[in-house]
Amino acid sequence: MTVSARTVKQGTLPGTFACSEEKAMILRQFLHSDPVAASYLFGCGGKASAAVVDPLGDIAPYVEAARATGMRILYVVDTHIHADHISVGRTLSEATGAEYVLFEGAAADFPFRRVKDGEVLELGNVTATVMHTPGHTPEHLSLLVTDRTRSTEPWFVLTGHTLMVGDLGRTELASNAEDGARALYASVRRLKELPDHIEVLPGAYSGSVCGRSLSGKPTSTIGFERRFNKAFRIEDEGEFVAAMTADIPPPPTQAARTRAVNAGAKS
Repeated sequence: MTVSARTVKQGTLPGTFACSEEKAMILRQFLHSDPVAASYLFGCGGKASAAVVDPLGDIAPYVEAARATGMRILYVVDTHIHADHISVGRTLSEATGAEYVLFEGAAADFPFRRVKDGEVLELGNVTATVMHTPGHTPEHLSLLVTDRTRSTEPWFVLTGHTLMVGDLGRTELASNAEDGARALYASVRRLKELPDHIEVLPGAYSGSVCGRSLSGKPTSTIGFERRFNKAFRIEDEGEFVAAMTADIPPPPTQAARTRAVNAGAKS
C-alpha cells in the first residue's frame, strides 16, 4: 500500500491475533519508510473499540483498518510531541470523533485529553495504562496494554521513542542532553520492572533518526532487550548518562520547527 511518498506496511504482529472470535484483541502495526517510524491500531473486537498510536502520513490506512475490523477509534494517542515528522493525530481525531491524547505535561497550544501517569484508557476488554516515560522528551508516555479476555496481566507495551529494539531514544531534542538522559534513566528503571515476557512495540526501527543502534526488527520483548540492548542494560546512572550523551548524531532536519508545529504553531 503506497501512501504519498512513504510506504506503509500493515500487518498483524507475532504473539497477537486478529480473528473472528467475538472478544478478540486486534492489533495492527503500520511501518513507515519516509520517515522511518511505526504506528499502531489496537483494541477490542468484541466491544468495537480501538486506539491509534503515533499516526503519520495519510489517515486513510487507519480509518480503513478500523472499518475492516469493525472498530470505532475512541482515542488517538501521540506518545510525545514529535520532532522527526508532522503528526496527523489531531487530523485523525477530528475525522473520527476520537479524543486526541497527550501526556498532561505536554506544552501544546490546542485542546487535548491530558492523561496522567497510571491513568487507564478503556477499550472494551482491552486496557491501556499510561506510563510517563520522559527522557526522549519531557512529556513522553508509554502504554502498557492488557487483554482481559486472556489475562489480568499486561501483554505488551507501546514505547514510542523511549525503548526501541537495540537502543534507546536520543535525549537532546527537547531538553539539554544530560537532563534528558537523567530523565530517561529513571524511565528505563521503570520499564525494567516489567516482566520479561512483555512485548515491546516501539515507535521507530532501523533507519530512524531518533536512535543510534536500532534493529530492523520492529518488535522485541523486555527480556530480550534487558539482555542484549547495550543502553537498556546499563545499571549505573553516571555510566548511562555518559553513554547517552556521547556521539550524538545530527538532529532531524527542521527538528525544532517540526516539534513546534506539532505543538500547535502555525506551519
